[in-house]
Amino acid sequence: MCSWRDTTRVVNLFPPPLLVLSPTSKTQGFIPIFAYQAMAIIKLSKNERRRLSGFFTCLVIAVVAWVLTNLSSPNPYTVKMVVNFTNTPLRRSFRPLQSDTVDVTLQGTGWNLLFSSMNLENRAITVNLKNLDTHNFVVLASQLKALNDKRPADRQIISINPDTLYFDFSSRSVKRVPIQLQYRIGFRQQFGIADRIALRPDYVTVSGPASEIDKITAWKTDSLVVQNVEGPLTQNVRLQGVSEPNMSIYPKQVQVRVPVDEFTEKTVEVPVKLVNNKNYYNIKIVPQKVKVTFMVALSRYGKVNDADFAAVADLDQWDEKSYTELTAKLTRYPDFCRIVGIEPQKIDFIVKK
Repeated sequence: MCSWRDTTRVVNLFPPPLLVLSPTSKTQGFIPIFAYQAMAIIKLSKNERRRLSGFFTCLVIAVVAWVLTNLSSPNPYTVKMVVNFTNTPLRRSFRPLQSDTVDVTLQGTGWNLLFSSMNLENRAITVNLKNLDTHNFVVLASQLKALNDKRPADRQIISINPDTLYFDFSSRSVKRVPIQLQYRIGFRQQFGIADRIALRPDYVTVSGPASEIDKITAWKTDSLVVQNVEGPLTQNVRLQGVSEPNMSIYPKQVQVRVPVDEFTEKTVEVPVKLVNNKNYYNIKIVPQKVKVTFMVALSRYGKVNDADFAAVADLDQWDEKSYTELTAKLTRYPDFCRIVGIEPQKIDFIVKK
């Protein structure tokens, strides 16, 4: 029988110190310095190191085998899943009375649980709402077979919590509302929108609860963002999604046509009309015309003239506010023109007695 002394050699960690005498420069004497020899605590023989290495190798293999066995064994686990609906009622508008997620318990393995925690598993179930034609609730347990038929055999659903979904019903309404384009378009220098932006179609059909449909006056698109545009633009843009699960829109997208052209500057003379002359004063304004400078697309340059503009001067500025000059303002000009300025901006006037 081997004793501990036969297999290991224990060395004192702190062996007796060695005394070293070091001379000093002042006293020419000696100062004792203690030094220790660094030595190993345990020293193993070659056979002992081989045995220890084999022991740790076996330990690692055992741990790995234990982990793999547990991951491969059946193990129910619970995950949250989003509820999607199919076969929704056509004549009844509904609203779920609970959250759109449920706790689903699955029969799987440790591997399935691992992949589920890594979001590598489909986290949605589709619930059939056919029974809502006659009831205001759906029992999920009655649909387990249909749900499991669409799932892998190693990830079958055991139970769902809550087991029953309840719904609130209201009258269903259909409404057509105009589409509102959300856009941010950047143009190259001297380019811009030359005419009205065309949407095809320009209306969307919205259906859902009458209480919600009555609040809708327009439907927005997703943002159309384009930069450095220098020519006509045509692009399909999706409409924003519905906020309620029992609402729907048609169509889902719209075609946008943006007429783009190069712009140039043009000036016309526009007569100024006096307004709010309530006491019928005999008034002469100076000047009687103003110069309006604007930017217009090259394709429309020859089609725009002074008849497309109207300018006024408000006499209330003198009669009620005692202004000595009247401000010229444009009351009409083409939508596709961008006003640069009006000259002169201030109008003198003479009241004749």
